[in-house]
Amino acid sequence: MTNDELLWRIAGGSGDGIDSTSKNFAKALMRSGLNIFTHRHYPSRIRGGHTYVEVRAAQHEVKSRGDGYNFLLALGDSFARNPQEDAYYGNEEVKPLTENLDELREGGVIVYDEGLLGDDDLADLQERAEENNWHVYPLDLRGLAREHGREVMRNTAGVGATAALLGMDLAPIEELMEERMSGEILEQNLEILEIAKSEVESREFTHDLRMPDAGAGHDEQQVLVSGSTAIAYGSIDEGCRFISGYPMTPWTDVFTIMSQNLPEFGGIAEQVEDEIAAAALAIGASHAGAKAMSGSSGGGFALMSEPLGLAEIAETPLVLVEAMRAGPSTGMPTKPEQGDLEHVLYTSQGDSNRVVFAPGTAEEAYEQTRWAFQLAYDYHIPAIVLYDQKLGGELKNVDESVFDREPNPSLGSVLTEAELADAPHHASGKFERYRHDGDGGVSPRSIPGQENGRFLVTGNEHNPSGHISEDPDNRIAQMDRRMEKLTSIRATLDGAETSNQTIYPPEAEGEDRTYGLMTFGSQQGTVEEAVEKLAESGYSVKALGVSDLLPYPEADVRSFLDSVDHCLVVEMNASAQLRGLTQKELGDVGSKLSSLLKYNGNPFEPEEIAAEFETHVEGVGDEPSKNTKFVPAAGD
Repeated sequence: MTNDELLWRIAGGSGDGIDSTSKNFAKALMRSGLNIFTHRHYPSRIRGGHTYVEVRAAQHEVKSRGDGYNFLLALGDSFARNPQEDAYYGNEEVKPLTENLDELREGGVIVYDEGLLGDDDLADLQERAEENNWHVYPLDLRGLAREHGREVMRNTAGVGATAALLGMDLAPIEELMEERMSGEILEQNLEILEIAKSEVESREFTHDLRMPDAGAGHDEQQVLVSGSTAIAYGSIDEGCRFISGYPMTPWTDVFTIMSQNLPEFGGIAEQVEDEIAAAALAIGASHAGAKAMSGSSGGGFALMSEPLGLAEIAETPLVLVEAMRAGPSTGMPTKPEQGDLEHVLYTSQGDSNRVVFAPGTAEEAYEQTRWAFQLAYDYHIPAIVLYDQKLGGELKNVDESVFDREPNPSLGSVLTEAELADAPHHASGKFERYRHDGDGGVSPRSIPGQENGRFLVTGNEHNPSGHISEDPDNRIAQMDRRMEKLTSIRATLDGAETSNQTIYPPEAEGEDRTYGLMTFGSQQGTVEEAVEKLAESGYSVKALGVSDLLPYPEADVRSFLDSVDHCLVVEMNASAQLRGLTQKELGDVGSKLSSLLKYNGNPFEPEEIAAEFETHVEGVGDEPSKNTKFVPAAGD
């Protein structure tokens, strides 16, 4: 058992405080100088059902969930529907312990709440512990919490036990408690924390796992953020002051963060009756002169197809966020998947005219959300930020300076009243909002209420002043102008220093390698760590994370593919959607691309990608994993 990183998993039932406890523990570790990455797994139930959070902590940078884990704090499910073995879903009370054992590393540590989980429930635990050299420490966490406070404080007792077993200083944990609690509640939690730590320290340890050394700590102030937080912060910093939406997992996180913070900046958040109304309301707010956004997940975004088409033909700026989850239909609403790529690229009516970003990290989520607003308002086009439950919910420490940027209140290509006075107008006095000769496809707009800015807006094809028109020449001119925007936007992105494509390892940039890995969105950090593992094993590998997907970055992807002999495309869906998009856009690369797919509700682990690479690409290693699917290149 090595001590270079801690992979701590806390498991219990939904409603047992697993998420909040893990966040506080992760923040305490970050303040201790360690780098953090978390992974959350939860069922689609309000209360009850097995849930866990992994907290990975190390002195070195961590970019992904780990390969398995080495410390389990199992609280049991206090909201179990039926704690009987013959129940339809089995004994849910013990699942936070029994369903986590398969991924516990050899030599790992287990702390479980014997106040809830009895010996009769854990008949084979001792045998499995001996086989895997696990070190098991039962502790009556519930009884301790009841005696000195309240039962819900058994989480605090579990953290105290963790600190004792890892040799962790309680100061960062106590500091967080003092920031969030006061009075009797604070006193009880501090007491339970100390008692649990002391009780465990009085026992004889049999393991050698300890808290990783933080070394010199962080060079600058850190913040612990999720992709959802980064999207919300990017929106606010880019001047968004209106959001409308309807709750739907996992997009709800962005909607909630925006709703909590917008009033502080003079903004408005509206929860409406459905997703059609949400998108339509955002279009109205944008037309009136506000920077506006909306969003949803899965089926909710499907309802936005009609207003999305309206925004495209009316050329009303709009930012939408789409949080992917496992489908079709309701599917598995709390599990990550990347199956909505084609849906987001092509939904609505006729020829699509939009921008799609798929950030791979919290930093990219912030940066590309700001880009989405800039491009939407400069080019009068919808821009979509596509992510999934993994990126939206996982936490990572990020330099605070990432978010230290000037706000941008600009509404983009909008004429002033002085400019409107000299702009082309129809004989009736209407402003020619939709001129055929817009620069880069953009015909500048006016805002309602501006003098000389009156024009018509419709979902029908229209002439320059907005009147409905089915004239063939006008149709061709308007469609060509709107489609020209994508060419201009691609040139803008290619000429900017964005984080949209990340090639790693850095020393591989510009070098030809034997193999390439390509991915999009939330798997970027996992693929990067897989490349590092493969490089350590002597493989000539580099990887590309594709983050701007429409307009497609043809030059970047072709350059990458030209530099490798074969490329494995890693994505969380069953139909290889990124691979299909790449073949559609580039046309002649099918013989180079194979796929590694995963769609069982769990994201990839770095070792899983590395092992499957060796098995399928190099023909060495173990049998293929039952959790993934390999699709060979065309012609293989």
